[in-house]
Amino acid sequence: MIIDENLLLENGAVYEDYPAKEIIYEMGSVPHYYFQIVKGTVELNNYHEDGKEFTLNILSEGQSFGESLLFANKNYPMNAIAKTDCIILKLPKSNFLNMLSTNRELMFTIFRHLSDRLFDKYVMLFNNSSTDPVSKIKSLMDYYKDSSLKQNPYSYPVPLTRQQIANLTGLRVETVIRTIKKMAQEKILKLDGRTIFY
Repeated sequence: MIIDENLLLENGAVYEDYPAKEIIYEMGSVPHYYFQIVKGTVELNNYHEDGKEFTLNILSEGQSFGESLLFANKNYPMNAIAKTDCIILKLPKSNFLNMLSTNRELMFTIFRHLSDRLFDKYVMLFNNSSTDPVSKIKSLMDYYKDSSLKQNPYSYPVPLTRQQIANLTGLRVETVIRTIKKMAQEKILKLDGRTIFY
């Protein structure tokens, strides 16, 4: 949880329900809210000119999204879509900025969170420039596992489908399927049916 729910509610946040596949915001729209996921999964994505989806991130309960754009006068460079039925806390931009200006500790918590995300993006960008699919997939799994409490080998169930892994790494889904089988043979991960344990 980035910000305590009660603090958000005290500052004017409201719960909003989004059914699966509903657009929360679209690329090009103006940022007006801080969003924090109470329940469900949200995908941040773009579409190439040929219609191919590129997934930027998949977020779940306790995570926030879109907040970095509340500090700039720029429109959203991506879409946010409810992948499952979601409950999201929405706090208006002015309330969010006022809350930070009156709470120094919270402000530094947000800055640390944004710094961590930026660091992760640099690492992911570098690894995605690799031609080795194992490096790309391993980097993605490291990113998701790092935010989990389950750090032992094979303890983390990767919450991504093969298609989502392909969308996040820029690989073809067939390449992802072959590479995951290879990684299992090399004991980098374990497979239990369709579930990947990393």
